[in-house]
Amino acid sequence: MNRFQFVEDHKDAYGVKRLCEVIEIARSSYYAWLDAAPRRAARAAEDAALVARIRVLQDPALGGDRAYGAPRITADLNDGVAAAGRVNHKRVARVMREHQLAGIRLRRRVKTTVPDQSGRRFPDLIGRDFSIGDPNRRYVGDITYLPIADGTNLYLATCIDLGSRKLAGWQVADHMRTELVEDALRAAARDRGSLAGAVFHSDHGSVYTSKAYAELCERLKVTQSMGAIGSSADNSLAESLNAALKRELLEGAAAFPDRATAYRAVFRWANRYNTRRRHSAIGHITPNTYETAYAATTSATLAEAA
Repeated sequence: MNRFQFVEDHKDAYGVKRLCEVIEIARSSYYAWLDAAPRRAARAAEDAALVARIRVLQDPALGGDRAYGAPRITADLNDGVAAAGRVNHKRVARVMREHQLAGIRLRRRVKTTVPDQSGRRFPDLIGRDFSIGDPNRRYVGDITYLPIADGTNLYLATCIDLGSRKLAGWQVADHMRTELVEDALRAAARDRGSLAGAVFHSDHGSVYTSKAYAELCERLKVTQSMGAIGSSADNSLAESLNAALKRELLEGAAAFPDRATAYRAVFRWANRYNTRRRHSAIGHITPNTYETAYAATTSATLAEAA
C-alpha cells in the first residue's frame, strides 16, 4: 500500500504527526500528496476512458484488432484528431501495460523451407534493403504452414510488395508443390495488371529454384532474386508477415479447428491487411492508403513537370 494512503486511512486514530514519524515520511510530503489527490483522480478517470477506447479498438466484433499493440493503437487513437487532442504513445503503452492489453504474441515456429542443392541459383538483388518506395518494383515471398486440429497442415504462399508492404498475391493449398508459389505470383500479376520489370526475392526453397517457377517468372518478365542459403535475415520481411498472420489468427491456439475455417480466416486477414491494418514501416497507414497517396503525389509531380 502507498505509505501516504496509509497515513490518510489511519490519521483519525493515530494522528498525522505520529504516523509520519513511525513510517518515516515528511509531513510536508504527505500534505503535498494530499493536495495532488484531485489531479490523480482526474488522471485516473482519463486513463479509464482511454482503456475503454483501447478495448474497442482491440475488439474484433467492433471492427478492431486484438493483435494491435501500443504503436498501432496510438495511430488509431490519433487518426484525424487535432494536435491538442492527440495522445502520447508512451501513455498508451503505460495504460495498456497496466491493464494487460498487450497485443497477441506468437510462440511457435516451424521451418517450411526445403532447400534444393541442385536447383537454380540467382543473385541477391535486394541485399536486405527492405525500404519502402515505388510500388510494383520489388517483391518478397515465402511459404508458411497453417496447422489444422486434425494434425494436417495447409500452406500459404505470399507475394509482398516491398514498396508499399501490400500483400499483392497469395495462395493457400494442402501441399508445398511449385504450383502453390506459382499461383501466388499469378495472383499478384492479376492484382497489378503486370509485373514486367519487377524483382521477386525469395529463399532457396526447392519450389523457387525449380525450372517451372523460373519459366513463369520469365513469362511474366519478373527477375528472380535470392538471399544466401541458410540465412533467414535475407528474407526476414516475408517471414515477419507469416509470423504476424499466425499470431493474429491463432491468438495462441495450437491450430485452426478445420480447413474451411483456416481458408476463411486467411481471406479476411489478407483483405484487412491491405485495407485496414496499419503498418509501421509506411507511417502507420494501410498499404492501400500508401499506394493511393503515392499515386496522387506522382501525378502531381508529373503535372508540375509538364
